[in-house]
Amino acid sequence: MSLNRENNILWEATESFNNGSEMARFIDWLKSEKQLIFNDYESLWQWSVDSNDQFWLSLWEFYEVIYEGVIEQVVTTDSMPGANWFTGTILNYAEHIFRNAADTRPALIYSDEAGEIHEMSWRELKSKVATLQHFLLKEGVQEGDRVAAFLCNTPEATIAMLATVSIGAVWSMCSPDFGTHSVLDRFNQIEPTVLIATTGYSYNGRNYNKSEAVTEIAQQLPSLKHLLLTGQDNTIAPQSFSIPVSVWEEVVNTEHDCVLHFKRVPFSSPLWVLYSSGTTGIPKAITQSHGGILLEHFKFLGLHGNVQPGDRYFWYSTTGWVMWNILQSSMLLGATAVLYEGSVSYPSMSKLWDLAESVQLTTFGVSASYIHSCMKKGISPKETHDLSSLKCIGSTGSVLSLSGAQWIYEHVKKDVWLASVSGGTDICSGFVAGNPMLPVYANALQCKALGCGLYAYDENGIPVMNEQGEMVITKPMPSMPIYFWGEKDGKRYHESYFDTYPGVWRHGDNIIIYENGSVEITGRSDATLNRMGVRIGTSEIYQSVEKNPEIKDSLVVNIELENGGFYMPLFVVLNDKSALTEDLKTKIKKALRSEYSPRHVPDEIIEVKEIPYTLSGKKMEIPVKRILKGDAIDKVSSRDAMKNPDSLIVFQQLHNKDHQ
Repeated sequence: MSLNRENNILWEATESFNNGSEMARFIDWLKSEKQLIFNDYESLWQWSVDSNDQFWLSLWEFYEVIYEGVIEQVVTTDSMPGANWFTGTILNYAEHIFRNAADTRPALIYSDEAGEIHEMSWRELKSKVATLQHFLLKEGVQEGDRVAAFLCNTPEATIAMLATVSIGAVWSMCSPDFGTHSVLDRFNQIEPTVLIATTGYSYNGRNYNKSEAVTEIAQQLPSLKHLLLTGQDNTIAPQSFSIPVSVWEEVVNTEHDCVLHFKRVPFSSPLWVLYSSGTTGIPKAITQSHGGILLEHFKFLGLHGNVQPGDRYFWYSTTGWVMWNILQSSMLLGATAVLYEGSVSYPSMSKLWDLAESVQLTTFGVSASYIHSCMKKGISPKETHDLSSLKCIGSTGSVLSLSGAQWIYEHVKKDVWLASVSGGTDICSGFVAGNPMLPVYANALQCKALGCGLYAYDENGIPVMNEQGEMVITKPMPSMPIYFWGEKDGKRYHESYFDTYPGVWRHGDNIIIYENGSVEITGRSDATLNRMGVRIGTSEIYQSVEKNPEIKDSLVVNIELENGGFYMPLFVVLNDKSALTEDLKTKIKKALRSEYSPRHVPDEIIEVKEIPYTLSGKKMEIPVKRILKGDAIDKVSSRDAMKNPDSLIVFQQLHNKDHQ
């Protein structure tokens, strides 16, 4: 079924918003500089995929990339994996951040649960980055060496990242809420020479001392040559180590007369290492390049995010989520990056809306689950906050329901642009993106991203429209991983993306691409509910179930039985003072039947205290399914890769009860 334009539009750009967008500026530039004329977005997208070398070269020129050398080839091949980009050039990601330095606007704005707002000028940021750069060079850190960080979402993390990549070293970070073994599983793969770590953090009104964890991590990294500590909870004794230990306040927060410089490196040199969730094994050490991230973030944040000089860009994230990296790149476009460290709901769910008003955010990025939580709490920010500066609300992390989108327009701002995006750590960007020139439709994301050959494949590998299919990408993109760090033969890289369709990237999502160009994400393909031959996206069930005020969260799996039958239980977490009555069960089932189909109706509805999540905020449907089929908890998950590892115990108990 195709979406009806008249009945499903939630927002349309005004003429001035459209014409003033970065996307419109790029289209005008293509016309004047390249004599390329595009009358609609779909034709622009098709060109960007069919002529991807011309598209990425045009983006390079449009954003005036600083480089040395001669572009030998924009891309060496259209096949995947194995494409090399902009061969013959050298550049530096951090250099492009600092070319936007200006006395008229801060580089960073930072806040936390205490509520105080701190600004850091470009002058101060440059000075601190130069000082830390000098320290790293003095300690022998060279191009290609790894610097690991165990830091919160504070200016220290931004300073450390920029100092690292400015000299061509490779950045990698874990959030302090990660378990010790989870951190070691990641950092031991990359063999860092320097560890920059905080000894404590605050969350939800509580202080956490991480000195013991930092000590254990540092002692179990054989490659480590220096430890740099920050934080006020330091109980670490330097004599505990055979390597030098320094203190951030003495190294960086003192007056130095250092000059910041940039080491230009080949386009495909590693910039940073990100990690997959690692719920069932060693996390993938996803390595992305200087040039690939630079170009992709110019496109994703500039053209699709409409980030412009002077904007104040915020996306709520921990340092363990890819959105932290994307947030830093807002400075590539001349925006001020707004950082927040702490809980979204302490001391109240209005905390982030307070921040939006206080610092006059232009982009307010959060997870879909946060929007749903605000909706269920019954808050109405437009009644309590001045959000006149807000141009865009971004949403990602999970599928935003129709009721969540409607809540934004009814209770936040009626003329705000809702830019829901979907992508992943794998490319540090979005495959499906916002577009300041296109309408926002109900239950759909606005468009396929430029330069992304995105299609929905049926079970025979044939592209389909207006029906659910496997999300694939048919052309290489510059920010795709250059490799998984430490992998010699590329076997795991190939297995992760190219095993199903040779030469075609399979991401693991189910999608519907509509005739109007919008895209619906229906859930993870490996968690698809294949019931009696009909494939059901889990997001459809969650949207229906979680709009009930009694339901706080939910998870559904479908188990194939030996007799050829199916068992589909729905697990729900109830809000305070709610009970799972027969009336509520009937209401849930009736809604699923009427809104979707009889196959969407679960066989059983079971109350649990919490839904299991990965550290990156993904529901753990597959591990739950495997536990219910008899696998042990430690076989299907790693405790240190989960937000709430004890949440799996109830599913083990349910399996044991059924098999007594």
